[in-house]
Amino acid sequence: MKPVVTIGSAGISEALLEEFTRSLEHHELMKLKVSLGDRSERDAAIQAACEHSGAQLIQRVGNVALLFRKKKKGSKFSTL
Repeated sequence: MKPVVTIGSAGISEALLEEFTRSLEHHELMKLKVSLGDRSERDAAIQAACEHSGAQLIQRVGNVALLFRKKKKGSKFSTL
């Protein structure tokens, strides 16, 4: 599985968070790559993405986080 969204050196913007949330609507389980300075900045970026989208951090290895959010019933991507 490859990262779907990458947070680059510019950091987190509202547009990036919205794109991340839309991607979760489609993928449910996805990787997020964080290419920021030190570990605390990466931790803060992952935390912000989780809080904004309602996703849960499943695993983190280096600068890649695996996040999950169950698809909502009635979503156009839902198979239920």
